[in-house]
Amino acid sequence: MKTTPPAPADWRTRLKNVLTSRTQLAVLLLGFSSGLPLLLSSSTLQAWLTVSHVNTQTIGLFALVGLPYTLKFLWAPLLDRYSARWLGRRRSWILFMQIAISGTLAALALTDPARQLWFFALLALLLAMLSATQDIAIDAWRTDTLSAPERGFGAGLFVMAYRIGMLAAGSFALILAQHFGWPRTYFVMALLMGVGLLATLLAPERNTQALKPLSLTAAVVEPLREFFSRPEAWAMIALIVLYKFGDAFASALSTTFLIRGAGFSLEQIGLINNGLGLIITLIGGLFGGVWMLKLGLYRSLMMFGVLQAVTNLGYALLAVVPSLGVMIPVIALEHFTGGLGTAAFVALLMALCAIRYSATQFALLSAVATLGRVYLGPVAGMTVTAIGWPSFFVLTFVAALPGLWLLWRLKAMIYQLDHQQSVRFDA
Repeated sequence: MKTTPPAPADWRTRLKNVLTSRTQLAVLLLGFSSGLPLLLSSSTLQAWLTVSHVNTQTIGLFALVGLPYTLKFLWAPLLDRYSARWLGRRRSWILFMQIAISGTLAALALTDPARQLWFFALLALLLAMLSATQDIAIDAWRTDTLSAPERGFGAGLFVMAYRIGMLAAGSFALILAQHFGWPRTYFVMALLMGVGLLATLLAPERNTQALKPLSLTAAVVEPLREFFSRPEAWAMIALIVLYKFGDAFASALSTTFLIRGAGFSLEQIGLINNGLGLIITLIGGLFGGVWMLKLGLYRSLMMFGVLQAVTNLGYALLAVVPSLGVMIPVIALEHFTGGLGTAAFVALLMALCAIRYSATQFALLSAVATLGRVYLGPVAGMTVTAIGWPSFFVLTFVAALPGLWLLWRLKAMIYQLDHQQSVRFDA
């Protein structure tokens, strides 16, 4: 099979079309709506429990509230099989979840965690389940709606807006709570979900009602059968696990390294790694989306993957020369290339999904993508203890190479994904 990409249409024209697209505006607003509830059921909620004098052991148990985010693939088939016709197969789920999330945030605002702890915990769990379900529906809508040229920019835009939503639910919410109290803060967060409601009502949606699985059993079984009937399906699964493996390996103990290995202060880490790093990541995601319009999916994945791997070596240099003059460019480059890689990686996940099963397949593929990272913390800790920080970061560069080799091996298939119709109308 020929693997050289055809000469692309004028990428500047495509960029103009993408930037003026009503669909991309909806992607931006829905990204904010998707990112907002996450911290409101985790770290921000933890802060509320702490100042309400709930004991530490109980607060620790609240970490279990986040389980729906890791298990959401279990009920994703419901979103492929069932929907309300009046608003569309995906938007009907999104709208219902957004209304329910707003109501749950308002209910939390009216609940005192010190006196109604169990009810408060149930509401927090409900919030996480509704938020995870909204994520499934938005991911499916984005996968179904964005054309191949739009995927990269849409992925970068969505990640940027998602992080802004997290900022609103994190830093902004804590500031509000300091001055106006927790109930009013959660009421404000409930109102901010209106941003997503507006986007849902205005967003375009491809009519895919006729492609719904005919039964719930089919919605569970057929997405797996369809995916694993493809050539190189297992190789694609391996690529999903390995593509950001080196990047995730380096990040597993990055804060610990900056404190213990390089000796930076908490203030320096907060300003440079968490503050500047977040901004650079958002910029990287947007640049990645724009460059993908010119480079295409395969060349973007390869270029961004190589850059992700090389920037890990900057941490090895920082381990040898721990100074602010080295730290700032190392952090900036690592976060920028991480943003580039994330935009291309999310675009790959979207390209791999069949429209008939996009809710289930995207939920499953994104869950697979986290498998490697789950176990990296303990391995990273043992590795650093055995070989030290400089050698560890060199090893993270090496750990990125199998994913790049596999990407090269699957070059033809990825070109095919990138130049096929914008969505897969598979039987």
